[in-house]
Amino acid sequence: MTYQVPRADIQFVFEHLIDLPALFNLPGNEELSADLLQAVLDEAARYIEQEVVPLNRKADSEPPQLTERGVQTTSGFLAAYQAFQQAGWQGLQHDAEHGGQGLPKLVGAAVGESMSAACAAFALCPVLTDSVIETLILAGTPEQQALYLPSMMTGAWAGTMNLTESQAGSDLSLVQSVATLQADGSYRLRGEKIFISYGDHDLADNIIHLVLARTPDAPAGVGGLSLFLVPQYLAKAQGDLPVGARNDVVCASLEHKMGLHGSPTAVMRYGDNEGEVGAGAIGYLVGELHQGLSYMFITMNAARYAIALQGLGVADRALYQAEQYAAERRQGPDLAGRFPSPVRIQHHPDVERMLQTMRALTEGTRAFSYHAAWLKDMALKHPEAAQREAYQRQYEFFVPIVKGFATEMVNEVSSLGIQVHGGMGFIEETGAAQYVRDSRVFSIYEGTTAIQANDLVGRKVIRDQGQQALAVLAPIDQTLAVLQQQAAQYPVLGVIAQNLEHACTAYAQSIEQLIAQNQEQQRRAVFFGSVPFLMLSGVLLGGWMMARSALLCTQAQTDFMRKKMSTAVCYAVYVLPRAQAYAQSIQGGPLVAQYSTH
Repeated sequence: MTYQVPRADIQFVFEHLIDLPALFNLPGNEELSADLLQAVLDEAARYIEQEVVPLNRKADSEPPQLTERGVQTTSGFLAAYQAFQQAGWQGLQHDAEHGGQGLPKLVGAAVGESMSAACAAFALCPVLTDSVIETLILAGTPEQQALYLPSMMTGAWAGTMNLTESQAGSDLSLVQSVATLQADGSYRLRGEKIFISYGDHDLADNIIHLVLARTPDAPAGVGGLSLFLVPQYLAKAQGDLPVGARNDVVCASLEHKMGLHGSPTAVMRYGDNEGEVGAGAIGYLVGELHQGLSYMFITMNAARYAIALQGLGVADRALYQAEQYAAERRQGPDLAGRFPSPVRIQHHPDVERMLQTMRALTEGTRAFSYHAAWLKDMALKHPEAAQREAYQRQYEFFVPIVKGFATEMVNEVSSLGIQVHGGMGFIEETGAAQYVRDSRVFSIYEGTTAIQANDLVGRKVIRDQGQQALAVLAPIDQTLAVLQQQAAQYPVLGVIAQNLEHACTAYAQSIEQLIAQNQEQQRRAVFFGSVPFLMLSGVLLGGWMMARSALLCTQAQTDFMRKKMSTAVCYAVYVLPRAQAYAQSIQGGPLVAQYSTH
């Protein structure tokens, strides 16, 4: 199964839908240029297509194995990871002062999407390391940064996050792992963590675990949690223990999963006296005591955005394969008699509808996901503090939408991909089924869609009475005005404008409904509507981006532009009307809550 990075569409988003001049004008970005970004993306595409794409099928059929020497990854992973290290991809979007390349998050987003499209199981390892790097930059001590970041920036050392326990899934107040203070200021950790992606593997020389645990005297609940850095091998001398001593942390077993087989998902045990340091895994406090959850949210938010890109990437891979298959497979006559029978199935209206829907969802999500990355870049470097705060609020509003929508969207796109293949899609040899199995977990880990939606509604809509949520409509209204101005000359823009305006109305009315329900103490009704509101928001943002695309394609002179216009029309006709259905669901929340049987 081949795959080519969608360079043309990525370039279109960069050039036409993202404000690159504003990015280039930020302090510290003086050396950035469109040519530089294109060169980086071209080199990333070359590496991904040559080194990572061939791993995808192996990752599915040859999962990692737990041996006496630890976890051995799928054949080919190590060579691809070594090439990844040598090219410096791990430090791509991190600060130069800590050893990174200092490129924008926007560039990291494009590379991350394509890595996941090539082989999501392989791409997950660097994703987790990125998240740990970001946490140490923001919350680590200078000593921790000096000791761990240089090797993590090169990918020589990897990282993980350890939250979940068998009794503590989304409710982290139930975490029981214990960290006991030692005389030298370090801690000894004991406990078991489950679902730890890349908890053990043979790609890196060391693995740095961020572990949520509580001290023996900590208060109950999430307020008693602290965050600890636990290296697989000691990175500095610890009393009589030398650098490189094996810590008391082991992979007890690997989970057997529905998909994403190439990613080792481990049960990790701390404090079984199985290392070289005695009983109890040696760990170091990150940040302040009992503030662990706030620091872990740095890791989780970074990972949530990255997992959204995994969903986007696998959607594009499913789309690519479905389009290739539909362009080759011949079945039946052409309804309009344009081609001799049997015709390529891409010419059948319903197959084309499915392909168009797959493409519309993927390209719309790509555009607003990249816009979110641009918001983060602006929040990090804008010279004015007030503007930095404004961009950060916008980014934080976008994150749960990007994560929730992208990871639900991929389930629909990959399922349509199987349908395009027909019976062959249900056969493992074609590979279409792998995308369904691999992507199904994306809407679960790093917080389920409901958790993203509850954050969006509870913290980012109701808390400020919808101010930030309604502010999203301002640039969309500007796009609507341009569409309406040009509708006389290009009637199709009038159709797009009408459907986009209906979606805006549904969005605004839903915000009003949620706030009213909350004020009337109908809390259950509010959260019956949280996922529908998240999905409505994603539909609207994708529609906005596709409408902007249509404005650029009215006089399309190239195949790419004609295809983009077709995709924008499809989004307006098949996707935007969903907004009104979601709004009706939100309005009916109180009735559903009233008749709930649970």
